[in-house]
Amino acid sequence: MPTTIFRRDHNRIWILFALASIALALIILPLTYAVLVIGGAIALVALLRWHELALYALILAIPYGAWFPVQVSVANLTAADFLVAVVLILWLTRMIARERAIRVAFPPLTFPFMLFLGAAFLSFTVAENMQFALKEFVKWAEMFALYVFVANNLDETKLARVLVVLFSAGISEAAIGIYQFLFKVGPEGFTLFNQFIRAYGTFEQPNPYAGYLGLVVPVAFGVVIAVNSHQSSVGRRTMDGGRKFSTLTFSTLAFVAFAAMLAALAMSWSRGAWLGVGAALVVTVIVQSRRAFIFSLVVVLIIAAIIFLSSLNIIPSIVAERFEGIANYFGVFDVRGVKVDDANFAIVERMAHWQAAFEMFASSPWRGIGFGNYAIAYPRVALPHWSDPLGHAHNYFLNVAAEAGLAGALAYIILWGAAFWHGWRAVRATRGMNRALAAGLLGMVVGLTVHNSFDNLFVHAMQMQVGIGLGIAAWLNQNAAETK
Repeated sequence: MPTTIFRRDHNRIWILFALASIALALIILPLTYAVLVIGGAIALVALLRWHELALYALILAIPYGAWFPVQVSVANLTAADFLVAVVLILWLTRMIARERAIRVAFPPLTFPFMLFLGAAFLSFTVAENMQFALKEFVKWAEMFALYVFVANNLDETKLARVLVVLFSAGISEAAIGIYQFLFKVGPEGFTLFNQFIRAYGTFEQPNPYAGYLGLVVPVAFGVVIAVNSHQSSVGRRTMDGGRKFSTLTFSTLAFVAFAAMLAALAMSWSRGAWLGVGAALVVTVIVQSRRAFIFSLVVVLIIAAIIFLSSLNIIPSIVAERFEGIANYFGVFDVRGVKVDDANFAIVERMAHWQAAFEMFASSPWRGIGFGNYAIAYPRVALPHWSDPLGHAHNYFLNVAAEAGLAGALAYIILWGAAFWHGWRAVRATRGMNRALAAGLLGMVVGLTVHNSFDNLFVHAMQMQVGIGLGIAAWLNQNAAETK
């Protein structure tokens, strides 16, 4: 009883504070600032009443939060960073108010995360620029914190809401990208065959935009498969937790999200994303059943037929050339002996950064050159004609090896191997809709890994999306164990 009174009094104090702030803002502030204060106060009251709103707002802020960045040292803090702090503070204060103690259950990936963060911290001892090192470290700390939070706080009702918000965010991003592509809205450098603009959404560049879509597409695909197979029950409750959520509405939302994001992904013209999402969709299907395995074989045959038809010049040459260029990513060569032209520029540029990353690793194989310090060290190892560091090595494994050395590379392999293993366990432990969702999340991990072989997707707050996805998989696994 005292705990309940304490919690109610605690909430009332903050609500009274918010109301007083509104009154004071109306009296002494100009209209523009008063509106901001009032909006913030209303948001505070809503968050105190419904704590999970911070998580849903965070999911929306991942693609849109970078619109109004705040420069702090070498980092741009966004609404997503702010909301991570809000989510964690509300969680901790709620535990203290209710239980007078902080009790956290650490899910299975905790040790691999700690191992990787420890290896990253060890590289601080050789970091040339500590600010960049801390910036990169905070990204991974945010991912881990959200993983733990989601695994501890999810339930069936909240999971349905998370999926609705996630798919809605994906649809909105897809709509923006499709509009940019069709109406040629964007930089001239993104022009495709003088008729379209590569879709880039709110991410400034097509590749991270496609990377974001690639994190959501397999999840939506898993839900589409489950609903259309008449499997059971995630998402049957509405936002009020009472009446049943329309299965038709939920399946329609998932299908629209899947179709729209897949179209926008094609319009991004990102080959790395195509490979990643292709692998993700195959895994999402293949791990669920024998029938799904047969279906995946059909998909593989269709892709093989496309490649064969391209060799016969039956499909448009511009599409065929894009598919043919994918094979070049699997070769390794010394870029110093290559004549660069428009056709091979993107591939040679990546190879130049791969070679630079290897040179960094060779110069300091045990601890690397410092977490987040790739761009700082790049001028010392840059190849001729490739002076722009681009911020990362365009291969995250090589990036980690260069920045955190052998210790970081091994820790990264252990972490990602554990993510695969526990994702697979979630698929095997669950049934119905939850199994299809777990398969989609495993597909997300696979797609991220493939795409990260050609890029770095831990940018633009996407590491938070990954943390949330891993947390959902952990909760699905735990929920399945508890309900047996």
